[in-house]
Amino acid sequence: MSGEATHCWIVVLDIENFSSRPDPIQRSLRAGMYEVLREALLVAGLATDDVVTEDRGDGVLMIVLATVSPMVLAGPFVRALDEELKQKAVVYGPAHAMRFRVALHQGIVARDGEGWSGDAVNTACRLVDAGPLREVLAAASSSRMVFVVSDEIYRAVVRHGHRSIDPAAYLPMPFRTKHGELIGSWVTVPGSPAPPGLPAASGGQDGQEGPGGSSGDGGAEPDGEHTGTGGQGRTGTGRRRAGGGISVGTVHGDVFQGDKTVNVNTTGPVRP
Repeated sequence: MSGEATHCWIVVLDIENFSSRPDPIQRSLRAGMYEVLREALLVAGLATDDVVTEDRGDGVLMIVLATVSPMVLAGPFVRALDEELKQKAVVYGPAHAMRFRVALHQGIVARDGEGWSGDAVNTACRLVDAGPLREVLAAASSSRMVFVVSDEIYRAVVRHGHRSIDPAAYLPMPFRTKHGELIGSWVTVPGSPAPPGLPAASGGQDGQEGPGGSSGDGGAEPDGEHTGTGGQGRTGTGRRRAGGGISVGTVHGDVFQGDKTVNVNTTGPVRP
């Protein structure tokens, strides 16, 4: 990738509750994380030359060439990650449990002598650190990962159902950053018909629109369900209070890594 600003896909992966583990467990989890990532890339048919990674201690930032299909990232790659985590769960005990939060975004990034920068990178990091996303993973106690996409990715890729991607399995998850910015996103739990744990409260703050361009304070569906497909006429199974909307959460930084909305350095192809 050249040093000029360019459009890329951005994937951020974090291990749940990483910083609360003892040092030996953290080291083992990092090794397992890279094993899962390398195998998932291989299974999904993603060439290492198309992916540049940045180690984040408890996770990985991936800058993916724009020539790579986003349908592969949101479809086969995510399914491969979930399957590899399933294999790890067979041999890992409860103290060594490894579950992922994974985010997909897109945008313009620039590379200098120290690494990558750009608002798109910051947004991807905010997505993976969002409080509501953490709550979804905590509620999905029998699942291995959650996957969140920005509103742009949802509109361009997910809602069309490419590569066996099921739009009905996604629900909107708008949230506010610590700076007050409202970010639209959509979340799913691989293998689940709909993500659990989304807060049910009064809708978007300050009259802001939620994901998909719809008002965050729209009324509930007659049976208490709400649409999770950007107006495509398909309904998810998540619940919210009658007359309420989707609540707006807050981004929480990781104790180990701190505020992750910063520029990052690149280390080249995937490696521990």
